[in-house]
Amino acid sequence: MAAEGAKIRLDKWLWHARFFKTRTLAAKEVSAGHVRVNGTRVSKPAHAVGPDDVLTFVQGRAARVVRVLAIGTRRGPAPEAQMLYDDLSPPVPEEIVPAAPKYEGKGRPTKRDRRKLDLNGPGTLE
Repeated sequence: MAAEGAKIRLDKWLWHARFFKTRTLAAKEVSAGHVRVNGTRVSKPAHAVGPDDVLTFVQGRAARVVRVLAIGTRRGPAPEAQMLYDDLSPPVPEEIVPAAPKYEGKGRPTKRDRRKLDLNGPGTLE
């Protein structure tokens, strides 16, 4: 971890904390104005953030509110990244999370199904 009074670029911190898969994606979100730092909309990926800053942004379908605890020196494993922030966002209710789609028996028939369809179809000998 870096020193307490140090600052880091916003896009780099979002990438270090593993909120975005690439630094380019983080920079695009910041440039689009979708990230707020301490309640102020930021449109520059080079905006400096440090400990005790509060970030608000949308990730997926949920709004995330996180407090920066430390700045990272690298993009390490997930447990190391989770030590960089404190998640202040409310938990997502289960009603909002869609259920996984279920197989309804539709789609392309198997070879066995096609044989059954051919035997029962018109033009077969009885």
